[in-house]
Order: sequence, then C-alpha cells, then structure tokens
Amino acid sequence: MFDALSDRLESVFRSLRGKGRLSDADIDATAREIRIALLEADVALPVVKAFIGRLKERARGVEVSQALNPAQQIIKIVRDELVGILGGDTATLRLAKQPPTVILLAGLQGSGKTTLAGKLGRWLRTQRHSPLLVAADLQRPNAVQQLTIVAGQAGVDVFAPEPGSGVGDPVAVARASLDHARRLGHDIVVVDTAGRLGIDAEMMAQAARIRDAVQPDETLFVVDAMIGQDAVTTALAFLDGVGFSGVVLTKLDGDARGGAALSVREVTGQPIMFASTGEKLADFDVFHPERMASRILGMGDVLTLIEQAEQAFEADQAEAMAAKVLSGDDFTLEDFLDQMMAIRKMGPISNLLGMLPGMGQVKEQISQIDDRDLDRITAIIRSMTPGERDNPKIINGTRRLRIANGSGVTVTEVNGLVDRFFEARKMMKSMAGNFPGMPGGGRSRKPAKGTKGKGKKGKQARSGGRPSLPARGAPAGQPPANLPNAPNPLPPVLPKGVTLPDLSTFRFPPS
Repeated sequence: MFDALSDRLESVFRSLRGKGRLSDADIDATAREIRIALLEADVALPVVKAFIGRLKERARGVEVSQALNPAQQIIKIVRDELVGILGGDTATLRLAKQPPTVILLAGLQGSGKTTLAGKLGRWLRTQRHSPLLVAADLQRPNAVQQLTIVAGQAGVDVFAPEPGSGVGDPVAVARASLDHARRLGHDIVVVDTAGRLGIDAEMMAQAARIRDAVQPDETLFVVDAMIGQDAVTTALAFLDGVGFSGVVLTKLDGDARGGAALSVREVTGQPIMFASTGEKLADFDVFHPERMASRILGMGDVLTLIEQAEQAFEADQAEAMAAKVLSGDDFTLEDFLDQMMAIRKMGPISNLLGMLPGMGQVKEQISQIDDRDLDRITAIIRSMTPGERDNPKIINGTRRLRIANGSGVTVTEVNGLVDRFFEARKMMKSMAGNFPGMPGGGRSRKPAKGTKGKGKKGKQARSGGRPSLPARGAPAGQPPANLPNAPNPLPPVLPKGVTLPDLSTFRFPPS
C-alpha cells in the first residue's frame, strides 16, 4: 500500500546524499517534494501542512546544522515525524478491573468488522484470554452466520441468540451477552455491530444505544484503509456521534494509496491500535507506529520478522536444527522440508523479504517471487521414500524418474533440487569449519609439505653453497630472537652434562 510513497521518498533522500551542508534552498526543495509525495498518497491536507511545518522547523535547527551528515539527519527527522503522525508509542487495550472487558466494534458496512471480530478473537486467544464474540449485527443478511463461521475458524465462542437478517433487537443481545460471559467465565466480550453503506442518523443512534447498554471499555473504529480521504470524514462523524477510543485499519495489503493510515490518527487524536494485513485470520497484529514508519522509509521491519519467526519455530527444535545444519552431513531432505514448512507458516516469502532492510531497492524482483515454487519443491520431496530423504545419495536415474512422475514435474527439476541440496549441504559443512566449538566445526589442519623433516636430496636450501649458520650470539639450534615469526626459543640453560661444540674446530669445504 505504501510502495508509491516509499519510492517517492527514496528518490528525495537520494538527491540529498553526498551533500556536506544543506542550504535553505535545499531544505525548501526537499520539503516541497515530500509535500507532493504525501498529497499523492492521499494524506489529508491539514496533516500534510502540519508535517511540513514541523519538518522545516527542525531541518533549520541546530540538530541539522551541526550534524556530520545532514542528509541522514533529514531522514531521521522525517522518520520521527512519521512516527508522531502514526501515534508515537504503541497503544494497548485497556482491560477492565472486573471482567469481562467489553470491546465494541463500529464502522461502515464493508469495512471488514465481522472478519475483524474473528481476527481479534483469535489474537486474544493467543494472548491467553478467553474471548466471546457477540453477533449484534442483525441487519445485514447472514451476518450472524458469517460471525459463527469465523468464530469457529478462530477457535473462540460466539453468542448469537437471534437469527439476524432483520430479526431481533441488537441492544438486548448486547446486554444479554455480558451475563452469558460471566456465567461461562469469558474475560473479554467483542461486540460486532451493524454498519451501513453511508453515515445516517439511524445507524449512529443504534450504535449509541448499544454503547450505553454495555458501557464498553474500548470502542474500536474499523476503517478500510483503501477508501482514502473519505476515511477521515467517516472517522470524524463516528467520533462525534458515537465516540471511539482506538482505530483498527483493515486491508493494508491492498494496492490503494495509504493516506488513511497517515491521516486518521492525526485528525481524530485517537491511536491506531491494530492492523489487518490480509484475508487470513492470522494476518492481524498490534499496530507499531515506529515499525510502520521504518517500512515506509524502506528501512525494513526486523522486529516483526523476529516475532513471526519465534511463533513459527520452537526453541528446542531450532537448536536441534542448528546443530544439524552446522554438522553438514546430518542435514537431510526431511529436515529441509520441515524448515520450509515452518517458513511458509510465517507468510508469503515476498512479505518476509520485504521486512529486511534495504530490500526496497529490489522490490520488483521480490514481487516476482512465486510461493508456488515452494509447493513444487514440497511435492518433489514428498514423492520420495523415507530412505531417499534421509540419504539422497541413493537417488539414481530410475528413482528420479519415479519421483518426477509422482510429483508432476520433470526429471530436470528433480535433478536441480537434488544437486542444489548437495551444494547447500557442502557449503554448510564448510561454514561449520569456521566456527570452532560448534557441531562440525574446528577443522584439523594437515601439516604443510616439507615439514616432516625428510626431504629429497639436493632440495636443501643453500646460501652461497654453505649451510646457514646461526646468528652470532645465538646458541646452535636456536633462531635469532629478533625474527618476527621465530618459534618459542629453547631454554636458556642446557641440561646438566651437555656442552656446545666448538665451531672454530670445524673445517668447511672451500666455496
């Protein structure tokens, strides 16, 4: 969603690199380009004016004039201001002192409230809560059935006493859900309310009555991030008519301009608490302003990537797999398949690579990555027998033909996978040798040739036809102490009864 804005800002910062000092003209030109980039991203005009004003004020201040690299300081200022627009610190849910905590969802029809209720319920369950979803949207056809299905997929309970589709009183359902939650021990109640295709008095009045009936601890306004400037108008109307304490952005994975995310918090003053980045129930997480600002500026989001990896990999399994990887030969195709399936749990490969710093420069190449390639690799490995996975060396031509037929690929693709696996395993083993103390590490070094003390005749080094003599002042057999690479000297005292020969009595052949 923020690709266009990221590209535009990157071109602005690129023009600043290499400048030792920024003049007022440079600051004005940079501010003008950033203003155009924000307006093209559909950010609200009042937000853009305030952003540019703060940017110019700080850019002309002492922190830039005394900086060793003014261009990097400008980037830091833009990042800080983006974090401020998005909310600053990460907002968290306020839990009631006496359960259940009540969370009311409000928003326009089509913004994704019902699906978001299931995502929020699943996320709360992972946080060791016991949520209850309440079907208070009795206007939209099949809204109750949809929430029931979503709740089942999320593994949470649902309270739906009315069939919906125009039948039932949503205020009575919301009020009854609190007693139901107390009886069954649910500590959080999520109320899904009805939406409309536009803002009208009837919808506002119904939402206000439900709010008065349940007295929610949190009222979350669900806004579609793809509707642009209308998100600000809708948010202000809900803020005046119903009131809300937080914002949830949905459809952040869309290709529309992301101005709504940069405008809603600044205009309403309420924090963005959660963000939905996909259609699956797992595509939902807490909104971190500083991480989103880093993504927009192409700095990656390593913290989110680490959190996703921690959820996909168990600690003990990761340690055992690391030992296998470093040992080299113990790493099998079965282990490779397990690692690949764990990575698939983290999401699309292109999204994971996009979280790495600097990957914005190869954005087009990342977008061409197809996860179906991993599916073909999975099919090839699963078409092998357990013995072939443990010992790929036994995979001969006949076996490769059978594997290709079983996985629906060509023999060339099977050959490529097996060859790349052997190359990767060889590289792992060579890398392990560079880490002493690790499994497979610490290679044994073979003595260099010619160091065994036995050399061929005629190969002895000569200097002027005579064997080299020890330096003056150094005992025989001991190299001079001033040599840079001299080995440890011999003991200064000879053993008892041993004397040095008198070299003056030796007669050397004429040269």
